[in-house]
Amino acid sequence: MTLCSSNPCSWFFSNLIITQTPRITSPTLRMVRKSAQDLPGHNGGQQYCPCCPRRHFLGSVVGTGLLPVFPALASDKDSIPQDPTEVLNRIHPPRPDWYEEFYASAMDKTMKSYEAEIAGYKSQLFANLRGKADRILEIGIGTGPNIKYYANHSGINVVGVDPNRKMEKYAQAAAEAAGLPRSNFSFMQAVAEALPLGDASVDAVVGTLILCSVKDVDQTLQEVKRVLKPGGLYIFVEHVAARDGTILRFVQGILDPLQQTVADGCHLTRNTATNIAGAGFASLDVNQAVLSSASLINPHVYGIAYR
Repeated sequence: MTLCSSNPCSWFFSNLIITQTPRITSPTLRMVRKSAQDLPGHNGGQQYCPCCPRRHFLGSVVGTGLLPVFPALASDKDSIPQDPTEVLNRIHPPRPDWYEEFYASAMDKTMKSYEAEIAGYKSQLFANLRGKADRILEIGIGTGPNIKYYANHSGINVVGVDPNRKMEKYAQAAAEAAGLPRSNFSFMQAVAEALPLGDASVDAVVGTLILCSVKDVDQTLQEVKRVLKPGGLYIFVEHVAARDGTILRFVQGILDPLQQTVADGCHLTRNTATNIAGAGFASLDVNQAVLSSASLINPHVYGIAYR
């Protein structure tokens, strides 16, 4: 995940060459504000878009979702409906230190081509946070590849959440590289289904390549809504199932069980854009892209949900 446990999207799968939809090479965002009710109930027709979880790419390199994570949570002064530590231990039981370190290190080194290709999309997407968010929560922060897009403005405070505690040093380094003072960054070991923050406590939530691998997508989205202040933004990039009837969708269905095993619970066939549309956000801005560096985990949806 990075929240799920550190964004792996199977390096092996991401390097398969399967193209069923036209590639969008321009990083221009053409986002149209729609209410959640206006979005289609099924993204198989690729009418809106989810983006790719960072953790997927690492899955094939590192191995498995069979190993869990160590608890070590901080709590917020406001009410938290679930016990974050209990949920963390249940969803991601403690894993050996060597594995957590190997996983974090591998993810730090294997996402370069993906991040390079999606940089144009992310830079425009995260520009929407400028002047609108002082306290930002990133779920599944992993090694912190997104921090440089939103944390280089004065007064920004960032909370990073991830079940893998070994991600902290990488995320902290990314924050410092982005010019974020050490005092303005904090890391919490937790899962997205039980965030260790109080109600209406952040201005924005960031989540990229996370919903594919969380245990409960709807619960995660409710947690996102809970911690967001009224009018707050949820910025997302997720990968979703290809259109029904395509060769890519057929292959995704066959390889989905294997992907879940080798990529820390990542699902190839989830239609998480449908979950986002039905989560009760006030409105959505969404778009779709197909990335050459993501191959099997296509298409992607990216956009903003408004609290």
